[in-house]
Amino acid sequence: MRKSIGVAVFVSALIVAGAVAAQGMLLDYAAETVITKYQSATCDQLRALKNEPLTDKKKMAIDFLRNDSQARVAFIDKIAAPF
Repeated sequence: MRKSIGVAVFVSALIVAGAVAAQGMLLDYAAETVITKYQSATCDQLRALKNEPLTDKKKMAIDFLRNDSQARVAFIDKIAAPF
């Protein structure tokens, strides 16, 4: 009985760790995209990019940031970090 509970706890921990890793990857993607976009584009290019439709990955990143306040804080810390 104890062995099966231990296995269940271990599997649950792996699932949670996988979800956290996926969120971290999505957060890193969103931050790198924003940083790269604003570092390399001119004002005219940014105006043109504003009218382009969002990709599915960008939509997922935006939804993730809207729904997770801790992720928003981490995102702002990444993109607004002092040099």
